[in-house]
Amino acid sequence: MSIVIHHNPNCGTSRNVLEIIRSSGVEPVAIDYLSEGWTRPQLLALFAAANLTPRSALRTTKSPAEELGLLDEGVSDETLLDAMLEHPVLVNRPIVCSAKGVRLCRPSEAVLDLLDTLPPGPLAKEDGTLIINERGERVG
Repeated sequence: MSIVIHHNPNCGTSRNVLEIIRSSGVEPVAIDYLSEGWTRPQLLALFAAANLTPRSALRTTKSPAEELGLLDEGVSDETLLDAMLEHPVLVNRPIVCSAKGVRLCRPSEAVLDLLDTLPPGPLAKEDGTLIINERGERVG
C-alpha cells in the first residue's frame, strides 16, 4: 500500500505520525510541504478528500494566522486558500493519504484508521499516551 504524508519535520505530531506509519511496515512518501509549498488544486483536492474546509484546516497556533487577520470568521475560503499558498505553514498537519482515505492526523492516532496493518505495540503518541498496547491492540 502506498501512503503519502504531507509532513513538517519540525512538528512533533507530524514526526510521530511518520514513525507510526513506518512502524506499520510501510515507508511513506514524505512531502515536506514547507519547502515544496502547495498548489491550489492540491489543497482543494486534499481538503475535499479529507472533508475539510480551508477554515477547519487552518493552523491557528504557531503560525502567522492571527497577524494576517485570518482568525475572523468573516474571512472567506478564497482568502484563506490564498494565504495558505503564500504561507504553507498555515495548513494544519500532517495530512496523510492512503488507499483507505485522506485525513488530517491530529491527534496522531487518527492515522491508525488509514493503515492496513497496525504497528506492533506498545506504541505511544508524542505526549506519551499509549495508543497501542503490548498485545498490539488499540487503546482508547
